Amino acid sequence: MDTTALETTRRSLHAVAELLLAGPQYRQSGTIRLRVHADGFATLAAPELLAQGTHLVAGGRRLPLDGTTCAALAAELGIEGGGPAGLYQDGSGVGMDEELSVDPTAAARLVGAFASGDAALRRFAPDQQPVLWPEHFDLGISVDSVNYGVSPGDGFSPEPYAYVGPWTRRVGGFWNASFGATRPIRRPDDAAEVLAFFTEGRDRAAADPVSAEDEG
Repeated sequence: MDTTALETTRRSLHAVAELLLAGPQYRQSGTIRLRVHADGFATLAAPELLAQGTHLVAGGRRLPLDGTTCAALAAELGIEGGGPAGLYQDGSGVGMDEELSVDPTAAARLVGAFASGDAALRRFAPDQQPVLWPEHFDLGISVDSVNYGVSPGDGFSPEPYAYVGPWTRRVGGFWNASFGATRPIRRPDDAAEVLAFFTEGRDRAAADPVSAEDEG
């Protein structure tokens, strides 16, 4: 599909995660951690907010995201919008008064990638709780000094992808990115293939040599 629609929708959903979910949750409950939910993502603690596809759901209300702003949505719900101040420097780059652009097809692809990743991570490491982080808008866990997760796209790739990132870089054909290894996610039912990728990444991280630049 059109990568422009993916990029603009991802930016808007990232803003919702940061400015309308993580920020208010941090101010009320002291955590920025978010979770993947059916057809979207949600807060872990109060206030109870859900970004479901093209809508923000709270208190039994469904508010459309496309064509409005985070400021207007926050006012509508009576919450204090804005990011979690002082915790990180990166983020969505979206202001409270910037108009959101959420394409339904692109949103379905992005939240489908999160759903596939969440299912794969829970099967890969059942004792871990996957976290959707609002800073970079990626879902991940860490096991034995290796990061596993899913990004809906970023400066590295305009499309969603799964990643394996050892804390110390490895050498070998599996490692196709500067931070580790990646695999594109193009279908909403990709959990089995993502799980296979994570499993191979774990095995390769255990077997492949550490990059000479990272030794010592």
